[in-house]
Amino acid sequence: MHFAGRWIPLSLPRRFIGDLIYFSKLAPLTTMQRTMQLSAVVEARQRVQPRPGWCALFTKAYSFVAAQRPPLRQVYMPWPWPHFYEHPISIASVAVERRYGEEDAVFFTHLRNPHEQTLTAIEAHLVRCKTEPIESIALFRRILQTSRPPRPIRRLIWRFGLYTSGRRRAGHIGTFGVSVTAGLGAANLDLLTPLTTALNYGVVSADGSVDVRLTYDHRVLDGARVARFLETLADTLNHL
Repeated sequence: MHFAGRWIPLSLPRRFIGDLIYFSKLAPLTTMQRTMQLSAVVEARQRVQPRPGWCALFTKAYSFVAAQRPPLRQVYMPWPWPHFYEHPISIASVAVERRYGEEDAVFFTHLRNPHEQTLTAIEAHLVRCKTEPIESIALFRRILQTSRPPRPIRRLIWRFGLYTSGRRRAGHIGTFGVSVTAGLGAANLDLLTPLTTALNYGVVSADGSVDVRLTYDHRVLDGARVARFLETLADTLNHL
């Protein structure tokens, strides 16, 4: 008996993820994990209505840390010669799952200096990006537009955006990433990202313990420094 499969072309979101992974693999990434005790945060969330999401809490807290720690706003730039670029503000790049055509697709939204925004404002922005039409969100439109050309042209666009200007790079892809699936009861052990750091965490247990992971570019940061950043992040979360 002969079974015939079918040819499935890559959608625009899958093209985008393919390009993202291609440039992520050019960076020497490693991941640091810390188990945090956030029972105070769990109790505080239960007393507040509407209850802020964990993604909003982690994004705001990490932005606080990045505001005080300039290396978390730095990026390795290879052109015209190797150097670091430091952005004056934090721009969080948060992964958002949306339905696109017949598939579930990943888009990214930006939050400028989340530590200066209220949790309510952050949560409202994330909800908007999850519910409003994709075409109404400028960054989502740009992701689709830059994914339309053939691969050689797309890769040139990415190289121009990533390597010719640190300021342009921050505006295009942010300064740090947040990508989580804890709401689905699972967590990534590693992330692939072109950013200097990307944050993810597991399911927060009833007693407030949670495994938090920071994937980082080893050209910019070393392990001991990242371990201290995670310690500071835990303290920040417990005092938001």
